[in-house]
Amino acid sequence: MKSIEDISRLLSSVSVGLARLKGMNETAPLASEGFSLQFDEWDWEVGVGIYGLLRHAETSGDRELIESIAAWYDWQIGRGLPPRQVNSSSPMLALSILIDHVNRPDWEALVQDWADWLVNDLAKTEDGGFQHVVKERMNDGELWDDTLFMTCLFLAQAGKRFKRKDWIDESVYQFLVHTRYLADPVTGLWYHGWNFNGRHNFAKAFWGRGNSWITVAIPELFGLVGDAIAPSDARFLTCALQSQVRALAGLQHDNGMFSTLLDDKDSPLETSATAGIAYGILRGIEEGILPESARSVADKAYDAVVERIGEDGIVLEVSDGTPMGHDLDFYRKLPNVPAPYGQALVILLLVETLSGLQPTGEKAQKKAANA
Repeated sequence: MKSIEDISRLLSSVSVGLARLKGMNETAPLASEGFSLQFDEWDWEVGVGIYGLLRHAETSGDRELIESIAAWYDWQIGRGLPPRQVNSSSPMLALSILIDHVNRPDWEALVQDWADWLVNDLAKTEDGGFQHVVKERMNDGELWDDTLFMTCLFLAQAGKRFKRKDWIDESVYQFLVHTRYLADPVTGLWYHGWNFNGRHNFAKAFWGRGNSWITVAIPELFGLVGDAIAPSDARFLTCALQSQVRALAGLQHDNGMFSTLLDDKDSPLETSATAGIAYGILRGIEEGILPESARSVADKAYDAVVERIGEDGIVLEVSDGTPMGHDLDFYRKLPNVPAPYGQALVILLLVETLSGLQPTGEKAQKKAANA
């Protein structure tokens, strides 16, 4: 039986665990008596982490936590940001929401400039897809399922914030083009990537966390800009999500977990994928694009995830950052590490679960306070 008190305690613990991370697989004592983020690199791992933390701060009305997040952005932006690419765009999602809580015209200008760069200057594939450019390589002609969370949710939110319908439309288009090349019509699952140079899906891996990015990203897009999505596009994305979730339901382990390779139950269990899938299902139900019957999958996954939160708040059984694999053994051999995205996806799941337990009036008050 879930209780508000237990979930609040877990949220605090996992948030502190996030604050202890200085880098991938690198934990340290808390930087000070107060809550202070100390992750040193501006990239996708911490971008996902801070998005989860900011949603927690908004839902709880925690102004001190919002200020701590703003302090991290002030530190990072003040010392100079890395070159722009897909993964370094990830922290912009939380920043595009944070500017509603702080008076920083310079951050507003950065958000607008970065969104414009995504649309006009990021390398594009055939069909105008966002090429998955990262700091290590250009990945010429490649679409990855990670891209939708790392860039397109930010672009949609920036479009909403600054009344740029063209940015919202571009974000939705990217969801459509990625669905065309990454969603498997046979299973409903998503491949990790597609390469126009050779026209193939690499190892044809149904990677667990990659699929969870989709289970999360589609409902989040609806939550951010649902009214601005054309009905036909909304219908298309809803069907894609429903097809994926039907497939996921049949691949869940009896203990509630999902595997690193979803269709290979002998591959390692993976907590970040399990948490992301559970959160995405709950958000999909909330947005009215998934049926209530899918909740049982999320509930089983929730119980499994909670069991994998360490006493120090670090989420266990989270696989390392994952470039494109060219054979399935690559995914099976991924090591587990403490990682911000693992913390974040669990935070999002806990926040959504807590929200479902709160009285409707209280949820409405908090939403109004953060509007």
